Amino acid sequence: MRKLKLTRSGRVSGIDYGTVRVGIAISNAERTIASPYETYARHDSTADAQRFQRLVAEEFIVQFVVGLPVHTSGEESQKSHEAREFGAWLAQVTQVPVDFIDERYSSQQAEEMLRNAGLSNRQRKERRDMLAAQILLEAYLETGELSAGPPGPLDDVSDRRDDNT
Repeated sequence: MRKLKLTRSGRVSGIDYGTVRVGIAISNAERTIASPYETYARHDSTADAQRFQRLVAEEFIVQFVVGLPVHTSGEESQKSHEAREFGAWLAQVTQVPVDFIDERYSSQQAEEMLRNAGLSNRQRKERRDMLAAQILLEAYLETGELSAGPPGPLDDVSDRRDDNT
């Protein structure tokens, strides 16, 4: 995998893609901390484009990271292909580069964290997607890696990281 080399200063935004809702997280300018930002309820392509354009302008976003929901084998799912299409659309409407990251289990992690915090079903639903976006953005910032291709099986995650050190 290639190392993350962003030349423009600004924030990175993590995106937990969904057809109904999109979880959004953002980093600080130094790209060391990821924070949940919002769960955006999708409307139509025009309204969605305006929301993400506003996000870029208001929060100085210079990179998007979209989570890819893949199978445990590492193979991409139908949702992965939809997330890739969304990422291509997002890059087009915002003129901001988009990268992808394996997001296996981020939504389940978020749900477990929210359940352990004692939140109601309604409260968890309101927060789950943006927390999942934070989890995938944290992973992206911690590894400092751009995805060079499709994610591999879970068994070889440590092997792939060892190859890059």
